[in-house]
Amino acid sequence: MKWFARILNLIGATNLNGIFGPTRVFGPTSAIGPTTAIGPARAIGLTWILALGGLFMLTGALRAADLNAKVDGYRVLNESAIVGQLDELARLRSVAADPGGIAATADRLQKLLTERGFEARQLSAGAGTPPLVFGVMKTPGAKRTVIFYAHYDGQPVTPSQWSSDPFLPVMRSGALNTGEHVIDWQKVHTPFEPEWRLFGRAVSDDKASIVAFLAAFDALKARGVTPSVNIKVLWEGEEEAGSPHLAELLRNNRAALASDLILVGDAPVHQSRHPMIYFGARGVIGLEATIYGPIRALHDGHYGNWVPNPAAMAATLIAQMRDENGRILIPGFADGVRALTPDEQIAIRDLPAIDDALKREFGIGRSESNENLASSIMRPAVNIRGIRAGQVGESAATAIPTTAMISFDFRLVPDQSPAAVRAAVERFFQASGWTIVANEPDLATRLATPRLVRLQWEAGYPGFRTDMSAPTGKAVIAAASKATAVPLVVLPMMGASVPLYLFAEILQAPVIGLPIVNHDNSQHAANENLRLRNLWDGIDTYAAMLAELRW
Repeated sequence: MKWFARILNLIGATNLNGIFGPTRVFGPTSAIGPTTAIGPARAIGLTWILALGGLFMLTGALRAADLNAKVDGYRVLNESAIVGQLDELARLRSVAADPGGIAATADRLQKLLTERGFEARQLSAGAGTPPLVFGVMKTPGAKRTVIFYAHYDGQPVTPSQWSSDPFLPVMRSGALNTGEHVIDWQKVHTPFEPEWRLFGRAVSDDKASIVAFLAAFDALKARGVTPSVNIKVLWEGEEEAGSPHLAELLRNNRAALASDLILVGDAPVHQSRHPMIYFGARGVIGLEATIYGPIRALHDGHYGNWVPNPAAMAATLIAQMRDENGRILIPGFADGVRALTPDEQIAIRDLPAIDDALKREFGIGRSESNENLASSIMRPAVNIRGIRAGQVGESAATAIPTTAMISFDFRLVPDQSPAAVRAAVERFFQASGWTIVANEPDLATRLATPRLVRLQWEAGYPGFRTDMSAPTGKAVIAAASKATAVPLVVLPMMGASVPLYLFAEILQAPVIGLPIVNHDNSQHAANENLRLRNLWDGIDTYAAMLAELRW
């Protein structure tokens, strides 16, 4: 309502003679200046302005409600086609191990855009690399351009771990192990039950976002609603492989990808099930550490208490790196961490309370820290992905193992860098008496050091947060709020890691996350699924981003 504020300011500085009649100032002077009263004619004018402002606010609310009604009406009539589109895309094996499936998916997505009038093509980093599917749709008179990003590749699968074929989507009446049953959705009259879930690889991560965008676009076109922005679509085919060519593709196509905002359709919504937007994501760097003991396994009765046990050394090392509450003990690890702004602190404070419900859902009796989940993911973390040493259970032997392996991931927040974190961790190892090697050690190296560890670092990237208080952020919050009947969740930074910094750094535009899928979707695991209510809400959200974004 900037125009309304300007009018009120005008009233305060101008007598508006000739418009509403003369104004008079009277009354005593106080310590803060003269007391000002508004003359009768001016009071009538101010009342008229206030009424007009209220009318415009009401008109905006009615317009948003009308848009939601139009989109929801279209969706109800086309639920079978929308689910069918997702079913079709999920049957395409777009995983890294199947280049043919990746290529077929890219071709299909390009065709879906072309059929809708987009100028569509594939951007490649070379033969054999998964392409970016890129589409452009200009809106006459639009002053802003928005990129809608998602990825079409999925995580690898182990079919034996699934309850059904991961590439033959199955609709069930609810989550697994809740008394659910299989539904032949193609033979059921719509509207579908919103708690039904479609199971299959990539149905939620990220093909749901792609289908929600397409359905929203179709709904607006069918109902005669003109987008408020120029539209660019960017769908990636190797996000689940770490996006190794994304930076190159963004740099090589910087001019074509010029935009005012990038919306990333990845990640689940808040655990409260409320629609959500997020303004950043933590970074990550991984580490595999191998601790060396004897060159062969030794009887722990004969040699225990004398030969160093790598499993015990691994346990000691972990306890020295983080305490039982997750507090990081590595000196210098958190150097450079950017403090949260007042707006970010308020956003965290206002999040729905979900910690107790999550403890019940996960079957845990405590959390690691004394703060809530949202506050904890604003901090860096040292996570233990796995430990391997010796054998357990029926395979256990009374032997000192030869090695112990620890798999770490370090979650980073702005303004930490992967290089600085790596340096801090290696300084910590060395200060603790460890000799670091990059390759398998020989006998001379083993004999020369009492504590020997091999460190194998993965490529990492930094965390990122967009300014929530900037005009772009406020515009996205306003548009997303119009699409939901429940309070919108605004998260300063997602706990998981997405390389948002690449988009901001290369394309020089704000980056904001637009998740739509359910938090309990088993993404990256067996039995990945999408709750239909999340897809329906996602269509509303994408429609609002297409038609209501203005700044």
